[in-house]
Parts: sequence; structure tokens; C-alpha cells
Amino acid sequence: MTVLHDIEEIQEKVILVSVEENPHDDTLECLKELEELSETAGAIVVGILIQKREKIHPGTYIGKGKIEELKELVMEKEATSVVCDDELSPAQLKNLEEALEVKVIDRTVMILDIFAKHATTREGKIQVELAQLKYRSSRLVGLGSSLSRLGGGIGTRGPGEKKLEMDRRLIRERISVLKRELEGIKKNRETARKQRSKNPVPVVSIVGYTNAGKSTLLNTLTSAGVLEEDKLFATLDPTTRNLELDDGQQLLLTDTVGFIRKLPHHLIEAFRSTLEEAKYADIILHVVDCSNPSANVHMHTVYETLDMLGVGDKPIITAFNKVDKLQEDDILKDCRADVTVKISAKMQIGLGELLHQMEEKLKEQKIYVECVLTYQEAGKIQLIRKYGQLLEEEYRDEGIYIRGYLPVGIQL
Repeated sequence: MTVLHDIEEIQEKVILVSVEENPHDDTLECLKELEELSETAGAIVVGILIQKREKIHPGTYIGKGKIEELKELVMEKEATSVVCDDELSPAQLKNLEEALEVKVIDRTVMILDIFAKHATTREGKIQVELAQLKYRSSRLVGLGSSLSRLGGGIGTRGPGEKKLEMDRRLIRERISVLKRELEGIKKNRETARKQRSKNPVPVVSIVGYTNAGKSTLLNTLTSAGVLEEDKLFATLDPTTRNLELDDGQQLLLTDTVGFIRKLPHHLIEAFRSTLEEAKYADIILHVVDCSNPSANVHMHTVYETLDMLGVGDKPIITAFNKVDKLQEDDILKDCRADVTVKISAKMQIGLGELLHQMEEKLKEQKIYVECVLTYQEAGKIQLIRKYGQLLEEEYRDEGIYIRGYLPVGIQL
């Protein structure tokens, strides 16, 4: 009789490595984030090594002495992989693997791996595979024996080993196929966008650093049912839901992929069509985890990415989330925001004020209307209720007196 045994995936033990080129670098914060990325990818961090040097070593990332120290640490901790906090060149990757005799991956591979793990829609999977292939195609020369890695684990999800064994020509062909598929999806997105512009429901795009609480906020406001986890990049695929404000006005609330420091340029390029949804929003809702000590750095990263995408001119409401976790009454500032609000999406604190500020910002983008409609034109009042804000409605002998706000482009 054959006995079936459950086979558990072996958890990788990794050592994090970073080079501190400047005493003012936030190296420890970056490594803390890399540790979170490692845990999200399913690994356990067993050691950390930092080298202070003027410049990253062009051939091996860290110096010769530190390589020996790292090799001893790998043996002592029985580590299966080494993760570097910067993107490695093919030569650095090859030389480090030969010197350490264990798998070496960099921050970019870690992030790509997590994206591959969390992509659920067809578009998300195509975008991740495209980013992975572009990254790998630039590293075919110099990778050598590492192309035939066995055993799976971090860095092998998504396209996986079958893609690692492709030659440059096959990878180029696959990239062309994926680009064509993405182009088709992009056209569908643009068509949907044009349809939305004919039916002018305002769009509010939620942006923010990964794990700031964007999905929790979307779920709380709209019952969207999006996955919520205290992990980096827990949700990847964008979600759009309808939201009705207190004044009866309807709007579309769109969640976007979280941003992160040193976000691989391959990912920004692959996800550009998704991220550019923010370009066509009426308002940017910037969610910030104000309980995080690095909140200011996170805000800077978000604005840097938005500027790169050309989304810097939109009205911005910054929601300082997780105020229930603040130890003291810290001063919360965002110089780029038009309005700031303190909230807790989980504890439902300050959400009324947030919705009020959305109403006010949308009102600024509308024109004031005051007129008398005939009773035959009574149906036009619904236009104001749906797309604008009805302030006053009075039935008189000569007709219906109305006062309110309407989006530019809609005429009664």
C-alpha cells in the first residue's frame, strides 16, 4: 500500500546584505523593509550584514574581507540564500555566487517574486512576467551556471525555471508577445476611460506606500471585499468601486498598486498603464501610515513616483491613516497636499471628515447653477443629484427653482 505524505515547502533562510555609502543613509530602515519583503516572499531572515564603504564594489558588491565574513555567517546560520539591498549587475551576481557558493538575489528579484505571487488577474500576470523577462534578458550574459538553478524558491516564481533556460532570442519573442497582449488590454482600458468621460462620474484614485492601508480604506468605504493583510504588496491588481457621498453624489474609488523605495524600473514600465489610472482621476487620495517612523520618506517616494508618471498637478487629499496607533499627538504635515485628514480606516475614525473633504474638493471642480426649470424638465434634476450637488429645490407656480453644482461639460 502506497503511503502519501504531505510535503511542506522548505522555508528559505536568508541573510540580508547592504552597503552604506553615506553615514546619513537610512540603511537600517531599508534593511528593515527588505526583511519585510523577505517574510512576504516566504523566507526567514537569519542574519544581517552591513559594510560601510565609499562606493559599492563594481565586481562583488561588497569588499573581499566582507565576503569572507559573509561566507562564515552563511555557514554558521545554515543560510540558503543571500539577499542584497540593491540591484546587482550580472558580474556582481556571478562573482558573489561563486565566492559564497549559495544562491544570491537582489532587491529587484525579491519584489518581482512577490508581485508574481500576488498577481491574480490576466493583466497583472502579464505585467509581472514582462518585468521579470526584461530583468533577466539584461542578465543572460554573465549569469553562467546560475541559469540552471534547481530547487525553486524566491526568484523562481512566475515564469520560473522554464524562462531561465530560454535563450535571448526566445525571451525577446516572448516579450514581444506579452507587449502585444498588454497593448490590447491598454486599448480596452482607454475605451473604458472614454466611456467614463461621457458619463462624468468623478474618479478618486487611492495611492500610497505599500501597506499604508489603502485596501482597508477601500473596503471600509465601499465593502469592496479586497484582501487585507499586514504585508507588503498584499494586493496587486487595481480595484474600482462605486461610492455614494452623503449629498447623494456618486463617485468611483480606484485602488492602485502600492509604491516602495527602489521600485524596479522594469515594474514601473510594465505597470505604467495601470499606474496611469491616477492621471485621469479628478482627485488623488494619498493614504499615509502615520504610525510608521519612516512616514516622511514614504510620502517622498510616493510623490517621486507620481511626478515620474506625470500626475503631480491633481488635487491631493492626504489621509494620515492608523492614527489609533500613534503614541503621542505628533504633528502631521504634507506640504504637497491641498487638504490633510487624520483617519483610522480599521477603527473607522475620521471617515466622515474625509468624505466631507472629498465633497468640497469635487465642488471646486463644478460650476454653480441657479435657475427655474419647467415641470416638463423635472427629469433634469436627476442629473444634478447624480453628477453634482443639489443645494435647494423649490416647487413654484412658474416651475421648479433649483440651486446646486454641476460638473463642467454637463448642461441642463
